[in-house]
Amino acid sequence: MPGGIFDGGFEPKIPGFVSKKSYMFITIIIAVVMVLLIINPFVTIGAGERGIVLNFGAVQPIVLNEGLHVLIPIVQKVVKMDVQVHKAQTNADASSKDLQEVTSVIAINFHILPDKANDIYQSIGTSYKERIIDPAVQEIVKAVTARYTAEELITKRPIVSTEMKTGLVERLIKHHIVVDEFSIMNFSFSKLFMEAIESKQTAEQLALKASRDLDRIKIEAEQKITQAKAEAEALRLQKENISPDLIKLRRIEATIKAIDKWNGILPKVTSQNMPFIDTKDLEH
Repeated sequence: MPGGIFDGGFEPKIPGFVSKKSYMFITIIIAVVMVLLIINPFVTIGAGERGIVLNFGAVQPIVLNEGLHVLIPIVQKVVKMDVQVHKAQTNADASSKDLQEVTSVIAINFHILPDKANDIYQSIGTSYKERIIDPAVQEIVKAVTARYTAEELITKRPIVSTEMKTGLVERLIKHHIVVDEFSIMNFSFSKLFMEAIESKQTAEQLALKASRDLDRIKIEAEQKITQAKAEAEALRLQKENISPDLIKLRRIEATIKAIDKWNGILPKVTSQNMPFIDTKDLEH
């Protein structure tokens, strides 16, 4: 049958040829995707992270920043390191200048230098708090505490804190670790020392109260003396101003007051308390 589909002509071969080629193309794409999924040559470095590139386990000078990066499959591997600010708390035991036992609680905020993350990983690893920070805090606290008495550690706490921070900054920067904040959370001493401090404070408070009471008594005594002197001076001035005329004037004033109070009726019964009016005083 001319022009039929089974005559072996050219037209029936075209669809078959195209389908075979498409199938091979799809197969290749699937194979490539599977290979990519298996070898996974991509790595994403998140915010606050840096990537340490390892070639067959050897640390490379390059440090990967945040973002998507392509690796050489099988050859390269990436270790992520956190470069954000972290808090570390360390307990440190030491002795003061006067040989008192002191236990300190130190808290710091720190971060590693991002561009030195590969050096830190190569020389220290990821356990830098346990291997570097804690021992450094212990040593600095012991060195600074030994320069002060136990009482000075309390009264000069800001100075002590500054010295400790300065020493710790200098020590940790050698390992590419930056100290952002430093705080002495607590100083604790032996029970006997705390009782001695409490007794001393109580004695000082009692002494201060006694001193204030003594000052108050002195002031009150001085006030009384001043008042007595003023009254004595007033009496002296009054005595100096007394004269016969003044005495006569006072008598006249007293007589006038008695007359003003008298209602004009003589009492039926007299007594010693009856006022006597001397009319001679009214004559002038």
